[in-house]
Amino acid sequence: MLRRVDPQRPRGWLYRAYSRMSGTRPAGWISRHVAWKLDPWLMRRTNGRVRFGMGLPMALLETRGAKSGQVRQNGVIYFHDGADVIVIASKLGMPEHPAWFHNARANPDVKVNGEPYRAEIVGDEAERARLWGLADRIFPAFAAYRERAAAADRTIPILRLVPSESAR
Repeated sequence: MLRRVDPQRPRGWLYRAYSRMSGTRPAGWISRHVAWKLDPWLMRRTNGRVRFGMGLPMALLETRGAKSGQVRQNGVIYFHDGADVIVIASKLGMPEHPAWFHNARANPDVKVNGEPYRAEIVGDEAERARLWGLADRIFPAFAAYRERAAAADRTIPILRLVPSESAR
């Protein structure tokens, strides 16, 4: 079951401090070289209770490889917008999109913590601005990631995951 994450809910000082620390370059190195590899394994075996992003709202996103069709799993930070789940394809603001984004774009029927969704890329700029405001409340480091990505001429995609009974 996916825990509901309300981006409007006030966050405590410990959460805010941890999320800011998580957005630093050293934490990004740990994320890229350790957490991204171990989180899917840890989250599968503990039903999401153990992960590197402790305290942050994380879920296990399951996609199908764009070329291989094989199931891929990645830990992602998420929040809710109504019944929909919002996921930011930030990849720490690096010049390229995360592989899971390419997979979701090619095969939009995805699962989040085992529940079926249909992935839609948010293209409307006003809607993107509104969702960025909510995303920054969940994970303030997203603002720095947007700056890094912009310096590399990349626009970070936002995915809206719509609940689906027919997805896979």
